[in-house]
Amino acid sequence: MQSIISYPDRGHWGDSSYRGNTSGHVIKDLIKQFYPNSQPKKFIEVFSGGGTGKDVAIELGIKNSIHLDLNTGWNALTDDIPYGSDFIFSHPPYWHIVSYQRYNNAHKDDLSLDMSYEEFISKLDRVNAKIYQSLLNGGRHAILIGDIRKKGRYYSIIKDMTWLGDLESHIIKRQHNCLSDKKCYVRNFIPIIHEHILVFKKNKVWEVQIKSTVTKSFDLREFKHITWRDLIQGALDYLGGKASLQDIYTLIEGSQKTISNNHWKEKIRQTLQLHDNFISVDRGVWKLTY
Repeated sequence: MQSIISYPDRGHWGDSSYRGNTSGHVIKDLIKQFYPNSQPKKFIEVFSGGGTGKDVAIELGIKNSIHLDLNTGWNALTDDIPYGSDFIFSHPPYWHIVSYQRYNNAHKDDLSLDMSYEEFISKLDRVNAKIYQSLLNGGRHAILIGDIRKKGRYYSIIKDMTWLGDLESHIIKRQHNCLSDKKCYVRNFIPIIHEHILVFKKNKVWEVQIKSTVTKSFDLREFKHITWRDLIQGALDYLGGKASLQDIYTLIEGSQKTISNNHWKEKIRQTLQLHDNFISVDRGVWKLTY
């Protein structure tokens, strides 16, 4: 395998009518990559969906394979994952972009329900933690997950979910035959045509590498190392591109730069005169040039 993969033909494995069903080439090539001269001792597929992984296991002659999904009565949030696997493949829902309620009778623990993004990430983290804990030492978890866009906002699930274990590989998978391929987008819109495969390896029994992302809102005026030019530029931009000195003073007063400089008003006036992206349009009135 290489770090970018593309399978225009999904293959004959599994139910092709099952929404979001991945190509069997993905699972087959991952197994052949990490077990070139043997087989996994125990292959477990989580979120097995339309049966792709099971068909691949049969074709490869894997004798010990288990395929778990809500539509077969296994609950990822409450039920145990059998211990002792050295390879687990998971393909969870991408939030509620595709609903699987018709397959599992709208179960309350369906990860494709219309919940908040934060709740979805929290539940996905719980499942991934269970997967990691069930692995044998030296085992791998390969998760296939995509980026999504909703109401103009871009969500990167791999960035927001917790990473457990040592990242061994990051593979980009090209998507084909998506419903979105038939849509006509505005000129500046970039469609999402990729997915990610992250392969995590369990290298120690008790010690686990954990990486998580925290998203915070931060006022740029609180940065100690922001330049006077950038601070004033931000103030003018916020004020509509043109403002009086007094309005600039009011907006910037109390920022880290003004707290550490007793002559901050003089510094603002000096900066306005030094940089050519500020022009004076009237006495005490400045405009931002672009």
